Amino acid sequence: MTAPKTNSTKAAGLTGLLVAMALGAAASLSVTQAFAAEDVTEDQIVRALAGPKKPLTRGLSMSPPPEAAPAPEQDKFLQSIRGRSTRSLSSAEREEIATVAKTRPNIDLEITFDYNSANISQKSLASVQALGRALTSPDLKGSTFVVAGHTDAAGGDGYNQDLSERRADSIKRYLVEKFGIAGADLVTVGYGKSKLKDPSQPLAEVNRRVQVVNMQSKTAAAK
Repeated sequence: MTAPKTNSTKAAGLTGLLVAMALGAAASLSVTQAFAAEDVTEDQIVRALAGPKKPLTRGLSMSPPPEAAPAPEQDKFLQSIRGRSTRSLSSAEREEIATVAKTRPNIDLEITFDYNSANISQKSLASVQALGRALTSPDLKGSTFVVAGHTDAAGGDGYNQDLSERRADSIKRYLVEKFGIAGADLVTVGYGKSKLKDPSQPLAEVNRRVQVVNMQSKTAAAK
């Protein structure tokens, strides 16, 4: 014969149920927060391109700002590439851009593209829109930015170089059309598969990305 449940037993069972429900709700909330944390925000991009001293969150990386004012020859070089088309840049000019970019605030946004395409992936549209809002913010508007396209390692060098240029142009076109950013303020360059973000996984999606570099502040450009 089963003994009847006491009030204390019922209370313990109810408490256990409530605890289980609370833990389940907490787990669900943490998953949502983790997913939201993956999104790149306008504020994060602004702070990165203004030259913060350390990374802001996973998926973003940037170089520290230069300690001194840019050398006159670098400023002259930057002025010479403003308004140039992506395909007009020589391999030497592309490498010089990469060299200068190492000393300037930059952010490696994981803006991905459809495989074998220059079409921005649907999951990256929010990041591109955040980028557009950031570049038109009072802190950054009027600066000169490099938009560098990259591919994964699938395919030949020539094909990937062309694809990376088209991807950089795709981002520039979106920013110009949707946010009214002056085309001359966006210098596009392609690096093909020569600068993989994750060399250990050459075919990984993370390599199909765009890097944005604040090459010259609006204050310096006005001098």
